[in-house]
Amino acid sequence: MSTAATGYEDAHARSLRDPEAFWAQAAEDISWNTRWDRVLDRSNPPFVRWFPGATLNTCYNAVDRHVERGRGKQRALVYDSPVTGVVRSFSYLQLRDEIARVAGALRAHGVGRGDRVIIYMPGVPEAIFGMLACARLGAVHSVVFGGFAPKELATRIDDAKPVVILSASCGIEAGRVIEYKPLLDRAIDLAAHKPRHCLVLQRPQAHAALTPGRDVDWQDAVARAEPAACVPVASTDPLYIHYTSGTTGIPKGVVRDNGGHAVALRWSMTNVFATGPGEVFWAASDIGWTVGHGYIVYGPLLLGATTILYEGKPVGTPDAGAFWRLCAEHGVNVLFTAPTAFRAIKREDPEGRHMAAYDLSRFRLLYLAGERCDPDTLLWAQARLGVPVIDHWWQTELGWPAIANCVGLGMLPVKPGSPTKPVPGYDIRVFGDAGAEAKAGEIGKIVIRLPLPPGALPTLWNNDEGFERAYLSQYPGYYLAGDAGYVDEDGYLYVMSRIDDIINVAGHRLSTGAMEEVLAGHGDVAECAVVGVADALKGEIPVGFVVLKAGVDRPQEAIATELVGRVRELIGPVAAFKLAIVVRALPKTRSGKILRGTIKRIADGVEYAMPATIEDPTVLTHITECLTAVGYPKRD
Repeated sequence: MSTAATGYEDAHARSLRDPEAFWAQAAEDISWNTRWDRVLDRSNPPFVRWFPGATLNTCYNAVDRHVERGRGKQRALVYDSPVTGVVRSFSYLQLRDEIARVAGALRAHGVGRGDRVIIYMPGVPEAIFGMLACARLGAVHSVVFGGFAPKELATRIDDAKPVVILSASCGIEAGRVIEYKPLLDRAIDLAAHKPRHCLVLQRPQAHAALTPGRDVDWQDAVARAEPAACVPVASTDPLYIHYTSGTTGIPKGVVRDNGGHAVALRWSMTNVFATGPGEVFWAASDIGWTVGHGYIVYGPLLLGATTILYEGKPVGTPDAGAFWRLCAEHGVNVLFTAPTAFRAIKREDPEGRHMAAYDLSRFRLLYLAGERCDPDTLLWAQARLGVPVIDHWWQTELGWPAIANCVGLGMLPVKPGSPTKPVPGYDIRVFGDAGAEAKAGEIGKIVIRLPLPPGALPTLWNNDEGFERAYLSQYPGYYLAGDAGYVDEDGYLYVMSRIDDIINVAGHRLSTGAMEEVLAGHGDVAECAVVGVADALKGEIPVGFVVLKAGVDRPQEAIATELVGRVRELIGPVAAFKLAIVVRALPKTRSGKILRGTIKRIADGVEYAMPATIEDPTVLTHITECLTAVGYPKRD
């Protein structure tokens, strides 16, 4: 067994054999005001709490302690906005002072420990100041995507009941200015709960009209404020609420605690992402997603690294070289982004010419997560960049990676298509329909044995019953991830699709993810999606949707025929794959997740609601037109 395998296997075994000792050791990297009574409280199953009795402040750990330890002049945050032409850099000392003033402004407007603050802002430094200012005061922040529809924002206002909302006059998306204030005003009108105040950041691209008595100019409020000190809170107190879509249409408020979150995020930076203090880590995400919470803000700063906040896209701001320009200019060592970003880059620049134009000598690791990473995309990135490309898997609920190649423990061999093995702290199994563990190679439901490690959700906001029902009820003693996959003979996990995307074709259970892997391997395909649509004879049949690479001018009919042939050859006739549709784009959320469920509803002729997180609603109209052209939805 290699040294890398030994390091990982030892750490994983220790984490399951004695989780209290394992995480107590990890917790030594965090500064505590008061030590814990015990590491893990299991007295109220299925709920557990990490480090009860301890107190700390997450903002202190992320910012102040680095200043106190003599690293105040080090870069903490770099803001790079190609959509506005602005680049700003903040040292740890400057970051601390900015956060302390924003915290003072929040305190002056009635925010204290345990109060909630909603942050409805674009990807600007002030949004990060707001998050950490809440943590500084012991308040609970909930970031909602800037530009979210008023109705969706209103449901979050009513659930979180914020004292204050932090917002901005506008965001900038796809070259257009989106005014936020009219959306915020409408949301507050719709909501039963009314915030006391809204602090509004005026951006040069748009001026927001302020409502007298409620709205406050951000700059004025911060300029008048007295800097606020860090407030110690209980380890088990909530740090933030992150809302994710619920099956009932009511969003689920995933709770993240202070202590367990700080320990897990700090540990992951060293052991999963192999990043050291002072290095430059860039998560090309949005703070509206958990990835942005964990790996734009908390993880890198808890470590003492430099983090990047990017207000732009992988292509179009201005071209497919945007990522490489930023990596070269800011000295990025480790990049974490979604596979969909690389598929967009690959589509526009299949030969990787933009990469060759920049000095990437300091760039050494690429991590991909958010959508299943098809092997073709991983191998393309690896060949063009000449660095390890690490696929990994986790969820909003879990808060940090659950399956990964833990490079900091020694890199394991990469198997394209697999995010590798369970991260220490996670006991992951695959269950068949009967509840027994599936055999190697058999697709089943991915579950995690309880207790979940530090950093994972302890419950849902004001909804313990919903937490049990959604995640813990199907297999007692296990958390149901909602994804389907399998384990191979070497213990590598393969996450193929959501459970709902395992389709039943004439009694055969088939993975749409496996079919997508075949389509993605075609030389002309930039990205793809496969969904199961209703069929009177077979129950369900798969339909493929493909986006072609830039510059492909072959007849679409010929490409579609080749794709059908590939699936028949590599998966077999049992897949009943007979239709591949070339489309200009796939409908996605703002994080890059493909809205397969919505495509299925369109194909089946089922009414659907416009997804709240959709990036470009016009793509659904395009998909509808493409399906109509080939006879969907079918009429009896």
